[in-house]
Amino acid sequence: MLKIDNLEAFYGKSHVLHGVHFEVAAGEIVALLGRNGSGRSTTAKAIMGLVDCQGSVLWKGQQILGTKTYEIAHLGIGYVPENRDIFPTLTVEQNLYLGQKSASKAGRWSFEDMYQLFPRLKERQHTEAGVMSGGEQQMLTLCRSLMGDPDLIIIDEPTEGLAPKIVELVAQFLQELKKRGISVLLIEQKLTIAMAISDRALVMGHGSIVFDGTPQSLRADADVRREWLEV
Repeated sequence: MLKIDNLEAFYGKSHVLHGVHFEVAAGEIVALLGRNGSGRSTTAKAIMGLVDCQGSVLWKGQQILGTKTYEIAHLGIGYVPENRDIFPTLTVEQNLYLGQKSASKAGRWSFEDMYQLFPRLKERQHTEAGVMSGGEQQMLTLCRSLMGDPDLIIIDEPTEGLAPKIVELVAQFLQELKKRGISVLLIEQKLTIAMAISDRALVMGHGSIVFDGTPQSLRADADVRREWLEV
């Protein structure tokens, strides 16, 4: 479904990604792991056309490198950035409306689906998003991306700074996506959640993929964990 090959990315003169290559299959959850500064978020931004890059990004066989971000979203790739980017002065329901791919065409996800996934959002549907807690805002940004009816969703650090109960809800949310056949590229630092729900784990170091395998094989590879993941 998504195939990345020889991806290079730059911030001005700074060379951040060095020949990144991996694939995400249909209905697969792939965890992209690594320390801060390893290039994980830049990889997500490169896929979404938000940084200068070279190489190849194929989506369902179509080259999308150089495509505008909104066009990439319309092709079926959702993106949840680390900073959430909700509209603070709009209500929960208004934020979800803005996430809809098309107001005239029903997608796979309805407002009721969102409220079933996160009942707290139903309670807060008429509340301005800016006054909600960090956990509630994370629920909202995840659901707003789903309202765009993506086939793949890239999620950057969804559990950062959240209480354990909210982390459990996010994990359940990701598993529900898989049940519905949606692919997930999960950028995460919490190894416990990533290893528990992912089909495959990628480890990034110094802007390159240094490991690609199952969570089980990563657990068994103490050298990779020590070199690239453990503090």
